[in-house]
Amino acid sequence: MTAFVVAALLLTAVVVGLLLYPLLLRERRLNVGSASELSIAVLKEQLNELDAQKQAGLLDAKALAEEQAELEKRALEDGVAGTTAPPAEATMRRPGLAATVGIFVPALAVGMYLWLGSPDALRPQQAVDPAGNHALDPQQIQGMAAKLAERLQSNPADGEGWLMLGRSYSVLGRYAEASVAFERATTLLPANAGLMADYADVVAMAQGRRLAGEPEKIIARALEIDPRHVKSLALSGSAAFERGDYARAVKDWRTILTLVPPDSQAAQSINNSIADAERRLGPGKLSKPAVDLAAQKGPAAGAAVSGTVALAPDLKGKVPENATLFVFARNTDGSRVPLAMVKVGSAKLPFSFKLDDSMSMVPNVKLSNAQTVIVGARLSASGDAIAKPGDLEGFSAAVAVGASGVVVTIGASVK
Repeated sequence: MTAFVVAALLLTAVVVGLLLYPLLLRERRLNVGSASELSIAVLKEQLNELDAQKQAGLLDAKALAEEQAELEKRALEDGVAGTTAPPAEATMRRPGLAATVGIFVPALAVGMYLWLGSPDALRPQQAVDPAGNHALDPQQIQGMAAKLAERLQSNPADGEGWLMLGRSYSVLGRYAEASVAFERATTLLPANAGLMADYADVVAMAQGRRLAGEPEKIIARALEIDPRHVKSLALSGSAAFERGDYARAVKDWRTILTLVPPDSQAAQSINNSIADAERRLGPGKLSKPAVDLAAQKGPAAGAAVSGTVALAPDLKGKVPENATLFVFARNTDGSRVPLAMVKVGSAKLPFSFKLDDSMSMVPNVKLSNAQTVIVGARLSASGDAIAKPGDLEGFSAAVAVGASGVVVTIGASVK
């Protein structure tokens, strides 16, 4: 911004100099021998003045032509009438006018900039964060958090407010309080993998940067919502690494590599973490990606459920166009975490399915771990794995793992 100010001052000085030069010329001794010659000399002098004003931007081409014509007409008349030399001020210095121009032009330039320009750009700018907002110092965040906490006392059902408070406490390093605020937010806001991952993160920070225990449970809930959520996978891998399950860590982290640009900084960091986990496993224990090892072993013998999803006759023609079909199996012990799930976009009903351990949504929560399951199917207009009002769904009776020919009829609307 300093360069701009210097350039503006130099440009103003040049313009003022061009204007003042003709006004400050000393009286010339004109060697003329007649009135007509004197008129011509005066004409030249005045034409020079007009040219200087045009160069300074005070006259346009049209105005210049008019002034020149007027001067030439007067000079011609003076020559014919045999008038004497022009008034002294035509060829002498004019300090009064020069002073007026010297003050008026810079003042006019500054005034026009203040009116039409951007004077705020000359002021030092406050630092901004990557989102484009003004960066706040800890004292400002502390004050905002205190006011928000006070407001939430009178409006405890404000989920977004609790989320903002949790993030504010997290920035301030008050992780225990952040955990409480995040917990309130998760009970008031729609299920969201990003929200759950952030919640797990602050709980881990509150217990000394350890992911074991409650953070792992929260991460599992996040992956239930979105099995391909990058932060949730990263935390899941870190939790596995922390407990020494390096193969599981590698599996989670390799999944992230399929979701981020290969040349990104995130990919480089994940590759470094994978290399560290593989070194700890020892040579030959993970020659291929963990996901490939699981595919080689395949699901446990008989650990599959297959059948058909059909639509109730009274719902024909009422299914949202391009609805997404989810088919999943849940343990009959009451857990709502799917043991296996498949997602099919714009599926045609009836639809044949087969669920097995390769479709597990959460590490160590697999179809082969259960004795009996309930198979469910849901048509979602939004494509969200979480049931929403208006979705259509249906469930089978309890069936043994290994059963085939299971029929699931979609015939009810989610309330």
